[in-house]
Amino acid sequence: MTAWTSLRKPVFIPASLAIFGLIAFAAFYGGTAEDAFTALNGVLADGVGWWYVLAATGFVIFALYCAFTRIGKLRLGCDNEEPEFGLLSWFAMLFSAGMGIGLVFYGVAEPLMHYLTPPEAGGVAGGTDAAANQALEITMFHWGLHAWSIYVVIGLGLAYMTFRKGRPLAVRWLLEPLLGRKRVEGWMGHTVDAVAIVGTLFGVATSLGFGVQQIMAGLEYLGWIESNNLWILGVVVVITLIATLSVVSGVHRGLKWLSNTNMTLAALLAFFVFAVGATLFLLQAWVQNLGNYAQALPELMLRTAPFSDDGWAAAWTVFYWGWWISWAPFVGMFIARISRGRTIREFVMGVLIAPTLVSSVWFTVFGDSAILRQREAGDVAPGDSVTASTALFAYLDTLPLATITSILAICVVVFFFVTSSDSGSLVVDILATGGAIETSKITRTYWAVLEGAAAAVLLIVGGSEALTALQTASIVTALPFSIIMVLACFSLLRAFRYDVSQMSNYVHMVEVSAQGEQSAAAPVAAQSLPPHRSVWRGARGISASLATLDTPRPVSGDRNGTGGTVYSLRPVESCDIVIDPATGAATVAENAVEDPLAGQVFDTPEFAASHEGSLRAAPPDSDPPTKVN
Repeated sequence: MTAWTSLRKPVFIPASLAIFGLIAFAAFYGGTAEDAFTALNGVLADGVGWWYVLAATGFVIFALYCAFTRIGKLRLGCDNEEPEFGLLSWFAMLFSAGMGIGLVFYGVAEPLMHYLTPPEAGGVAGGTDAAANQALEITMFHWGLHAWSIYVVIGLGLAYMTFRKGRPLAVRWLLEPLLGRKRVEGWMGHTVDAVAIVGTLFGVATSLGFGVQQIMAGLEYLGWIESNNLWILGVVVVITLIATLSVVSGVHRGLKWLSNTNMTLAALLAFFVFAVGATLFLLQAWVQNLGNYAQALPELMLRTAPFSDDGWAAAWTVFYWGWWISWAPFVGMFIARISRGRTIREFVMGVLIAPTLVSSVWFTVFGDSAILRQREAGDVAPGDSVTASTALFAYLDTLPLATITSILAICVVVFFFVTSSDSGSLVVDILATGGAIETSKITRTYWAVLEGAAAAVLLIVGGSEALTALQTASIVTALPFSIIMVLACFSLLRAFRYDVSQMSNYVHMVEVSAQGEQSAAAPVAAQSLPPHRSVWRGARGISASLATLDTPRPVSGDRNGTGGTVYSLRPVESCDIVIDPATGAATVAENAVEDPLAGQVFDTPEFAASHEGSLRAAPPDSDPPTKVN
């Protein structure tokens, strides 16, 4: 199959045309485009900002519900499958793709901005102790559970539908339990995937552009260069070349190595600031920041500030939720791609909790350190004016080895942007091919080069206005996509309910006599038992008679040296039980929980390697497969 024939034309062609058209509009009519998209974004923020706030909080509830109920036991793959990547490599890749870029860019700038110019709704004055505490609360709110729960919705849904149910790795399939296969494979599905491609490429391209601006600002701050179009082009070409080589080499080689490398460099930079800065102060601040975040979260998560007229909520919280939602197809799909073999509980805890904790450490180290320095010397943001692209370098300049740490910071920015471009190209290519996990190197190269070319054209021709216009355009796409995500939550819950209803619990039964003679493996009281009544090993009570159960599995011996019988028990909701009025016999109603996927079969490698495919391929009475490579 050639690269062209592997592409899904109803998705690839409209998405490519929209990308080229919007890039041209933003580049050649930068000021007009910025004004138009900013005005549109302002209308959306004022009119439906409440929806973004409500939806983002709903995604947190959805993620936690999936983790802490029986849904969490489901595995994203075959039941006995091992994770494809080790824990550290998995975490490094998902974190690098998810927000490593923004942490470097805003690590100093955002807490400092909130400290100097706090929101009116917070009721505190800028530059005070209360403003310093609130600054970190707000920053962690923007980069914590809410941000990552948005990624959980898409990532979890895609991993479940692909690795457990055998569907192609594309956003459209999240809606199959709700809409059915026919609609998902039609124009509705094509539209969803095309919108996801446009939003992803614009998000990566604009982030690459802002990253180049920060790199140029850092080099200029050090006095090494004077920013011009030739330097911009050179930086973009270098980053794009590294990203292209990485994306061609595949996930297991280039991207894995780059992610591990940039996480190591970022950790070294953070440790240096922690060690040479106010170490004891930062330890105290981190503990307090966690407590303040937990305390403030119930208030912040539904704050829309209807009585405030400073526009802060629209400029920060609504902007962030829109930005994370616009990135959700990209980051969510990439996280899904690297999460095969993990349980839903492992997935949610890894994607939701761990990055939130790491973000809290990062913002404490850089944000609180910068606030402390600003309070004492006032040289991080002279005149209380914060420049986001140079704030990090301004703070590093106050520490020993400023030149070395600034170079290290620039390297961290470069590597984070390379991994974002790399993973973004992979995700867009998967969408353009209809969900194929293994795609052509030619098409992967096409998307990587297009991202770099878009960033270069926007920076050289349109400048910051063009980047802002394109960024705002990608955020505008978040409104329809947020609706898709809410529908995806309900769709996935339907699929999860059926899967959980088919889940069995295995119990080991042993025999107990009425005289209290029992094996050491079943330490339960039996004085009132009739002879030969079965009990659950380790149970707190006695079961009903199990004589009518079918197909028990005998066990000749176990680690305690005793035998018994293993039964498969499946819990049933009381509403699904049918009582025969004549005999009193209880039976389970047929199709008590309907399969929303209707047993669909796909003739694809993804389906054959999935849990659903393995069940259909196995003989009726065989054990499930132990591992799928």
